[in-house]
Amino acid sequence: MIVAERRALSEILKNIEPFEKIMVLGCRGCVAICSAGGDREVAILAEAIRLGRELQGKPIEVEEETFIRQCDPEYLEPLREIKNRVEAIVSLACGVGVNLIADLYPEIRVYPGVDTTFYGANLSLGEWVERCRGCGDCIIDLTAGLCPIARCAKNLLNGPCGGSKGGRCEVKAEMPCIWHEIVERLFKRGELEKLLELWPAKDWRPAGGDGLRIRVREDLRDR
Repeated sequence: MIVAERRALSEILKNIEPFEKIMVLGCRGCVAICSAGGDREVAILAEAIRLGRELQGKPIEVEEETFIRQCDPEYLEPLREIKNRVEAIVSLACGVGVNLIADLYPEIRVYPGVDTTFYGANLSLGEWVERCRGCGDCIIDLTAGLCPIARCAKNLLNGPCGGSKGGRCEVKAEMPCIWHEIVERLFKRGELEKLLELWPAKDWRPAGGDGLRIRVREDLRDR
């Protein structure tokens, strides 16, 4: 799940300073699940903007709307009409949604209302922890299902560094050393020999090192 958190209100107010009629646009996808951009957050931000502008002595009209998704052109269709009603949009979608609105409707002034942070697992109520970097060249079949790219502070691919101690990370003491956990898990499974294999050099191109990432499924396009 993509995890995001709301931007500082001061930054949002600065972006919309010239406008008197805006829309706060939420998304019922990932940002709703992580409580950053759903219906509730739209209402909270809209009211904060109204109060913020009131303190500045500047009038503003704020519309509130939430789409099913903002990463799919189909669900952005209502913007064809909305763009004629407001001067700017504050989107609470992840960066993908903001980019897509900017691509499809270049005449719309769209500003991010959240900062997109990482792909995370929802471990408990109100807690999301990074578990994937989206590097496009997955190696967790070799590391007992645990990702050293996302979960090692140094992104090491050759085992624990010399600074880890007692199974803890030297960069972040409260964080377990993921390589310690990988070794322990493989040892218990009797698969420690996997770490003796010579792995091919990691291909960083799918992570963006080869330019903009695009995936096309021809079987779906032909339907």
